[in-house]
Parts: sequence; C-alpha cells; structure tokens
Amino acid sequence: MGGGNKEIKYLTAPKIVKRQKKYCRFKKSGIKYIDYKETEFLMKFINEQGKLLPRRLTGNSLKYQRKVAEAIKRARQLALLPYVADLLK
Repeated sequence: MGGGNKEIKYLTAPKIVKRQKKYCRFKKSGIKYIDYKETEFLMKFINEQGKLLPRRLTGNSLKYQRKVAEAIKRARQLALLPYVADLLK
C-alpha cells in the first residue's frame, strides 16, 4: 500500500451545490385557510403511494403542515383523495 502522499486529488473540481433555503409557501403567499376540496393543490403534499410528505421535504411550517394534514384527512373521508394508491401521480 505505502505512499507518503495522502492528499486527495480530483480529476475535475468538486461541484459545490448551494441549495435554496426552504420556505413555507403558505406564510409567503398569505394563505390562511387550506380548503379540503382543492384536491389538485393537496396532491402536491402527498407522494405517489398516497402518503403525506414530511415537513423537511415540503418546507411547510408546523402550523400549516398540521392544517394540510387535516385537509388531506377530510378529503380522504369524503373520497376526494384516496387513502392508498399504487401510482397516484
């Protein structure tokens, strides 16, 4: 094995990707009420299996994540959204 040189050398410069800061779209837009009847909007907050997306992925604040969850649960009870799906999107 040997070799006194322990430096890591790259063929090209390493890519440093600066991620955009997550923000709560509800606070930014000034949305106060999340309507359970707007299924197209609520579909943005569930994955292809029908599960709720977590806050760390959506960027919602805790207050609005709870409201989104409540709206999705109400839409599911009224059969506007499915509880489980194979490929929703």
